[in-house]
Amino acid sequence: MEKTISFRPVKLTKDVNRLHNWMHQPHVIPFWNLAISLEDYEKHLQNFMNDNHQTLYIGELDGTPMSYWEAYWAKEDIIGQYYNVDPYDQGIHLLIGPSEYIGKGLSLPFLRTMVKFQFRHLQTKKVIAEPDIRNEKMIHLFEKCGFEKVKPVELPDKTGMLMFCDRERFKRRWNYEDL
Repeated sequence: MEKTISFRPVKLTKDVNRLHNWMHQPHVIPFWNLAISLEDYEKHLQNFMNDNHQTLYIGELDGTPMSYWEAYWAKEDIIGQYYNVDPYDQGIHLLIGPSEYIGKGLSLPFLRTMVKFQFRHLQTKKVIAEPDIRNEKMIHLFEKCGFEKVKPVELPDKTGMLMFCDRERFKRRWNYEDL
């Protein structure tokens, strides 16, 4: 049965309670460190929404919200200080919210769809990620999508595994003619 993957921009009033709940899920807490009060999370989310270097999305499966995505320009992010960043490199953060969507094989098609979306910007030659080095499942997911490990990086809030997904490698891996 075909499922529909879609993304929509985060809307503060519509999504703050949902995202706050997701940040308190046991599979999210160790990697996002945002199990904070609703009031504090709302301020955090508003700040992130006002930050022009990133765009926040809700990933939906058949119209049901089930994931959160941050797509950002690496040059304007702290990660840009850890490698020879190109002005058009984009980065990605993600989480699956409700636990019933974990382990269902959904993360890879969602990640692939978002990375393909990021490569629609013709000057973007590379999408980067820096998942928590302890999050072996996420690192494996990025590798399955076409990312390669580059090096561990000591970020202010975690040790991340810097990973690159090259446009041409991604295009070949998934047989995309339109990239």
